[in-house]
Amino acid sequence: MSANKKLLILAGDGIGPEVMHQVERVIEWFDRKRLVRFDTSEALVGGCAYDVEGAPVSDATMAKAQDADAVLFGAVGGPKWESLPFAMRPERGLLRLRKELGLFANLRPAVVFEPLLGASTLKPEVISGLDIMILRELTGGVYFGEPRGVATLPDGQRRGVNTQVYTTSEIVRVGRVAFELARKRRNKVCSVEKANVMESGELWREEIQKLHDAEYQDVELHHMYADNCAMQLVRNPKQFDVIVTDNLFGDILSDCAAMLTGSLGMLPSASLGAADSTGQRKALYEPVHGSAPDIAGKDMANPLASVLSFAMMLRYSFDMTEQADMVEQAVKNALALGVRTSDILQANTARVSTSVMGDTLLRELDKLG
Repeated sequence: MSANKKLLILAGDGIGPEVMHQVERVIEWFDRKRLVRFDTSEALVGGCAYDVEGAPVSDATMAKAQDADAVLFGAVGGPKWESLPFAMRPERGLLRLRKELGLFANLRPAVVFEPLLGASTLKPEVISGLDIMILRELTGGVYFGEPRGVATLPDGQRRGVNTQVYTTSEIVRVGRVAFELARKRRNKVCSVEKANVMESGELWREEIQKLHDAEYQDVELHHMYADNCAMQLVRNPKQFDVIVTDNLFGDILSDCAAMLTGSLGMLPSASLGAADSTGQRKALYEPVHGSAPDIAGKDMANPLASVLSFAMMLRYSFDMTEQADMVEQAVKNALALGVRTSDILQANTARVSTSVMGDTLLRELDKLG
């Protein structure tokens, strides 16, 4: 097999290296079984990168990311680096990767695995069979808009400013991803904004509707205000298929949807750029959870979100549907055996370590492969 699929692994801080190690074991399993081989390299990001290289992500690492077919990302941050200047904080490394790679479309699935129905705070009948996709615009909006900053006014007060701003092209490109995703799912898109009180929301709604009418009339489209969407996610989440929204609302709503499933430790994500002339996209895959410094180094972290992020990479970067299905099925089978890391522990299940969960996944892959 030729190793023509170049992966950059950025494990990061906290539990990042621990969960990423289990992903590397899965990558090695595919290589050993001669199903697919990757050319992998590693680099630093986050606090550990600042300690060694003086920046949360170095220019050299950015060059490696630009050259890779996909980036696998762990987590960044921790108390050690909280007092750093804003521009040097670990999270700025991730934001730079997103911005300079042009990763404008953030895909965050919220899928309920049947063995974990009891882990959610919602009633089983509300979430059983849940499978929704939240598509968050990732490189625009209030997180990047100008002007921004904190200034001291003449009367001595301080004022903080962030600017919510979108252009037609930014809205259309993420809208197009949403409609294309829906065509491969249940053919429904819900576009979310606050058009009733925000001009940027009004523009968002108008441009999504124009795109639908021009190119995607076969897809069912609904518009919803962000506050109502938050309520509907906990009231009747199965009404949704693909939700597309801006950077700020996507950040909030995707965390809300995450807890429908019972644990942030179960949720993967993909951040995709624009397709080039060959159809390839820059892409970064990461678990939704953070660096969890309180359990770092204790072999307690749940690696399943990172493993499922790898499955998303197989699906969206390399069109390896069969291999992605295999990884996802191995996760389902492992959960059906009753093994649980601490974050998803339930009655009549067995608490296992990060490494033992990895062992279980490999055994289940052996059965499937």
